[in-house]
Amino acid sequence: MRRAHTMAFGAQVTDDGVHFALWAPTARDVILQLDGADHPLSQGEGGWRHATVAGVTGGARYGYRIDGDLVVPDPASRFQPDDVGGLSEVIDGRAFAWTDTEWTGRPWEEAVVYELHVGTATAEGTYAALADKLEELRDLGITAIELLPLADFKGTRNWGYDGVLPYAPDSAYGRPDDLKRLIDRAHALGLMVFLDVVYNHFGPAGNYLHAYAKTFFTERHQTPWGAGINFDGEASGRVVRDFFIENALYWLEEYHFDGLRFDAVHAILDDSERHFIGELGETLRARLPGRHIHLVLENEANQARWLERGEDGRALQHDAQWADDLHHCWHVLLTGEDAGYYASFADKPVVHLARCLAEGFAYQGEPFSTLGNHPRGELSGHLPPSAFVTFLQNHDQVGNRALGERLSALSDPGKLALARAGLLLSPQIPMLWMGEEWSASSPFLFFVDFAPDEELNKAVREGRRREFKSFAAFADDTSIIPDPTEERTFLTSKIDWAEIDRSPHREVWADTRNLLQIRHQSVVPLTKTRYLGAKAVLPRPDVVDCTWRYAGGTLRFVANLGEADFAASADGLQVIWASAAAGQTIELPSWTGVFLTGAAR
Repeated sequence: MRRAHTMAFGAQVTDDGVHFALWAPTARDVILQLDGADHPLSQGEGGWRHATVAGVTGGARYGYRIDGDLVVPDPASRFQPDDVGGLSEVIDGRAFAWTDTEWTGRPWEEAVVYELHVGTATAEGTYAALADKLEELRDLGITAIELLPLADFKGTRNWGYDGVLPYAPDSAYGRPDDLKRLIDRAHALGLMVFLDVVYNHFGPAGNYLHAYAKTFFTERHQTPWGAGINFDGEASGRVVRDFFIENALYWLEEYHFDGLRFDAVHAILDDSERHFIGELGETLRARLPGRHIHLVLENEANQARWLERGEDGRALQHDAQWADDLHHCWHVLLTGEDAGYYASFADKPVVHLARCLAEGFAYQGEPFSTLGNHPRGELSGHLPPSAFVTFLQNHDQVGNRALGERLSALSDPGKLALARAGLLLSPQIPMLWMGEEWSASSPFLFFVDFAPDEELNKAVREGRRREFKSFAAFADDTSIIPDPTEERTFLTSKIDWAEIDRSPHREVWADTRNLLQIRHQSVVPLTKTRYLGAKAVLPRPDVVDCTWRYAGGTLRFVANLGEADFAASADGLQVIWASAAAGQTIELPSWTGVFLTGAAR
């Protein structure tokens, strides 16, 4: 099977050659440079420039000369072999032969997500090397891998959130066909593949849109990265919206990804009657019938409106949101940390945890102290647990720490074991951060490569140290914070798969596999039936007792997060996992718990 996404943007290989299209509404003159020769472009309506050049095939190199001297890559480039400032390469999507002709994805309820950074997930840091690890992940119980952003970024190492060419998978990890082979291999093993995409800003180096499409941005909206993307401009908004909608379709169609995670959608500012987030979800669902396509938001605003279900229980727009609140509750309980946003959860972490387990968000319109007591969140108790992706760690929560420590370096192993069970056996969609399944010893640090732009490197280096200057541990000496611009910071972040065979990592890996086996056997069948509701109570201030009801049965989690023992009644339910001896009267010592299932009630 051959797949190619057709769109108004970029270079399209056709039977007649290659059609080039560039939206350049604020440029005076644009010339196509193709394999060393100049080609004129016809000027269409609304700032579009077009040319079809016969005899051109995949592999040709091209760029656009703007107003006489500046040569820029295609903003919809499908590949940049020489980084963000080099010429673009024509890629014929039809050239790759897929073998996953029968693959339509997997139901969302089956998802166990494994978030990873391609460059540090293996020693080689390539798509090909990652493909060799897929069978191992499948055997663990993972059903989906989620790749940090791949959009072409400046340099050879980056988390991916500094991308400037959203259609071009970065060459640091391989060529486009290498990425397709990874996805094709995953599908052959029954694994879904998700991609993290960034539609709220462009990175600080290599974005040339200001040179020929100034109206792509607007000063009406200000974001942490400067002027906002112009999703709602009268003249430009439609083109800008289509640029990102087509990007999402491109990844889902041409690369056959199974889903997308949309980064920081609270920073997508749009005053239109139909917000871009809503249009995006509705459009993707309408355009891709017959496939299991999963759309996930990161949204600090906790807006339940984007997660609503239809009468059939299916998502109308987006499947789920990252459940930061639940992470913060577990983190406070496991580490005792109360700085920054953890302060909003440290006052009553067990109460917040109970609400998150039963209803998704801890804050559903209540004042949020980290935001100056402004209300945060919307009512979410009516949503099914599958509307929330839960985690104990992710790239942000580890990597945004000064020293990139994983939770296993910050908490008691016994307490972490209870939290791990709470993550993997609760009915929300669980996500593991690469290496978490064996408590990897390597940190995950913040790293960039803006060389040879030493001024930008310096700004990042100094900014990172300023960020942590207010923390007591670094007030007198920030030099111990790893330099994000040095290669060794990147290399230190690579995980070592050989640790799985050594204690204590081997035991953690075995525990993870056991929990995932229980999940697939006893939890997923319940979550595939109609959701009826949930209730969490605190029989003691330090004990959570949460019950989720489905048409197919009941799931219950009791966790003792205090120091004194607690006795719980099984209430006629069957124990599927327990960290302590369990009969009809379940004795739970400090930091132990139990999961039970039974008939619907």
